[in-house]
This record gives sequence, C-alpha cells and structure tokens, in this order.
Amino acid sequence: MTHALDQATAGRFAALTLGHLTREWPYKLDQTLGGPGDLALPKTLHPIFHGSYDWHSCVHGWWQVMRLARLFPAMPEAAAVEALADRMLVAERAAGELAYLARPTTGSFERPYGWGWLLALHDELALRPDRGWAAAIEPLARAFAARFADYLPKLVYPVRSGKHDCTAFALVHALRWARTHDTALATLIEARAREWFGADRDCRPWEPSGEDFLSATLCEAVLMRDVLGTSFEGWLSAFLPDPFGAATTCLRAPALVSDRSDGRLAHLDGVNLSRAWGWRSIADALPDPARARGIANAHLAEALPHLADDYMGEHWLATFALLALDA
Repeated sequence: MTHALDQATAGRFAALTLGHLTREWPYKLDQTLGGPGDLALPKTLHPIFHGSYDWHSCVHGWWQVMRLARLFPAMPEAAAVEALADRMLVAERAAGELAYLARPTTGSFERPYGWGWLLALHDELALRPDRGWAAAIEPLARAFAARFADYLPKLVYPVRSGKHDCTAFALVHALRWARTHDTALATLIEARAREWFGADRDCRPWEPSGEDFLSATLCEAVLMRDVLGTSFEGWLSAFLPDPFGAATTCLRAPALVSDRSDGRLAHLDGVNLSRAWGWRSIADALPDPARARGIANAHLAEALPHLADDYMGEHWLATFALLALDA
C-alpha cells in the first residue's frame, strides 16, 4: 500500500493537533532554576508554546498545522487553525517567549531540537506574508539563529543519537531556514556538516536504541543531501555502499512498540515515521528507488494506525507523519 498526503489525512492530523496545542496539562518543563523567582506556571513562562506536553512538541505542532492549512486551505480545520494563529502567534506573546530565553540559565534550553523546529516554524509562516504571524515570530527565530551561530563552531563532535540532541536532524531544519533568512548561518551549517560527515564511509548502523525516535543514520543522509546537492549521490554510495544488504538490515525492519502509554517507549513509533521520511528523502539517489519507497511504506504502515493511541504519542506523532508523507 502506498501512503499519500491528501485533504482527508491532512484534516485528521490537524484535528488531532488542534486538540492539544493549547492543552496545558500534563506538561514537561525544560528548565534550570536560577532562583525561587524562576518558578512559574508553563503558561506564564511560555505564552505561546505551553501546550502539547512540552515546548518543542508545541512548536512543531504549530509547524504542522500551519503547513497543513497552507497546503489544504479548503479543509474544514483550516479556518480553526488560522483563527488560533491570529490569537496566539502575536508579538506580545512572542516577547514573553524571548523574555524566557533572556534568563541566564537558558543557554542550552531545547538545544538543538527545539531550535531547529522553531526555525522551521518561522520558515513556514513566512510563506504567508499576507498575515502577521511570521513577523511576530521572527525575533524569536533570530534569537535561535544566533544561538546556532554561537554553538556550532564550538561543537567539536556532532551528536549522533536518535533523540533530541541529534545534530543532523536539527540542522536539516536550520539549513532550510537559513538559506532564505540568514546566508551566513547557511554557510556555517554547510561547512560544519562537511567537516563532521563529509568523510563518513561504509556505515554500519546499530539502531534503534530502545527509546530512540529518530534514525541517526538517515538523518545524516538527509542533511548531506541538502548540503551536497548534485554530489550527494557519490557521497551516499560511499556512506551506504550496500543499502539493501546485511549491514543495513536494522534500517529496513520497522521498530516494535511494546507500550504506547510509556512516553519513552512510544518514541519508537517516531523511529518508524522518521525512517519513512529518511528513506523517501534519499530514495532517488539509491540504486533501487522503488525498493526504498517500499521500505518507507512498511514503516508508515506500522506507525500510522497508532498516532492517537495514547497522549504520550498523540502530542507529537502527527508532525512526524506529516514529515514522512510530505517528503
């Protein structure tokens, strides 16, 4: 079965996410306390991104619904998305998010996963210049771009994990934003990616780990596709010389989830969706694109029925489903 993004699917994803973008509880803070005055409710700390269980999930939930509303303006949920954006994505609320970043204890707040997603959100909003959403969020995007510019030269080694600290995944989003909004940052990301990953050869992946939600191997490949352009196919043939052989078996078998009420174990649904995104993204550079897309479809078939099984997955999985279907 081939899975595709159509209006009905878009509406289902948007409805799921509208159900939690402003849902306040439960909520998991990413916070280092500098003193008793730092204690406050999530809604006070984060005037926009206080729903969806945690800050980064709320950010990419907004990216998801705004992208769907733009791609499918006739879907019934689009009007509700835009009305909520008019209320939430405003300069006053964004100033509150900036005030949180100004605290001296927030240097590593949401680094780099949330940083990348915030830039992806602004990039999406900028495709609707007829509305004020992008202008409201731009100062926040510029603040995270500055953090990337400060951090990347100091990062001696990339983080090659399947969780929030994965360097390659965040830079996929950051690079796409930077090529439109900050060419100096784009140049820096491209240079660092080449230094970290350009000489990688004969990959022997061991994944997923038990609580991963990303394929570190495929995230690297997607980033290098974006960095290298026409020379990507040569790099990929060296990085994955036998993409359908024994060494990459673990990349082709969908992950199994034993308990979707356990937030960390439910991450593995994300592995399946992120692998579908990865395989689809690099398929045309592989020796057998149809086989790569078949692998992606198998991963989608494993994950798509479970987007709303439990709030531990519901608050974020639809974003990764959109990534995969829109690849």
